[in-house]
Amino acid sequence: MKPYITVKRILDFIFAFILIVITSPLMMIVAIAIKLESKGPVLFIQKRPGKNAKIFIVNKFRTMKVEVETNGRQLSDMERMTKVGSFLRKTSIDELPQLFNILRGEMSFIGPRPLLVQYLDHYSPEQMRRHELTPGISGWAQVNGRNTIDWEDKFKYDVWYVDHINFGLDFKIFCMTIFNVINRKGINNSKGDTMPYFTGCANKSTQS
Repeated sequence: MKPYITVKRILDFIFAFILIVITSPLMMIVAIAIKLESKGPVLFIQKRPGKNAKIFIVNKFRTMKVEVETNGRQLSDMERMTKVGSFLRKTSIDELPQLFNILRGEMSFIGPRPLLVQYLDHYSPEQMRRHELTPGISGWAQVNGRNTIDWEDKFKYDVWYVDHINFGLDFKIFCMTIFNVINRKGINNSKGDTMPYFTGCANKSTQS
């Protein structure tokens, strides 16, 4: 695994640099569109745990309104989603700023998705193994359901990837990611909202 991890990092850096150059005009257009549609910053910036649970700052294009409630009522993620944001989510263009995270070595193109820092307290020891690798923009869980599967299945896919990482698998995930983006598969879960907050699995005690 180790030799491939080194090669993977080199490939990540090269392709991230090339894509930043190629997509810079698009990112400029997206930034302008976000500012014109709603008030707030262009980027969504949040702390996430990376490899070995080391905290880093993840960058994405902002897809939601900054307002979190109206008339005293808490707004759901889907209610806060802007028109531009919805398009960015469906096309995964909102992920483009993460190319800079890849350039810095904080992320990879393929790997377990970096989730909220608060989730660290809820993982079982087995689920924590998802942090043995550098997190990715896309991963085995994303191409096998993304937001349409529950948390427990997501983490099983992540840990399976940790145990089976190789170039062929990464290439397969890359191709499946492109297919899913084109066909807009797995964007939201079955309830029509983004994923619910993870509070731990019911059988967590049996997974250690």
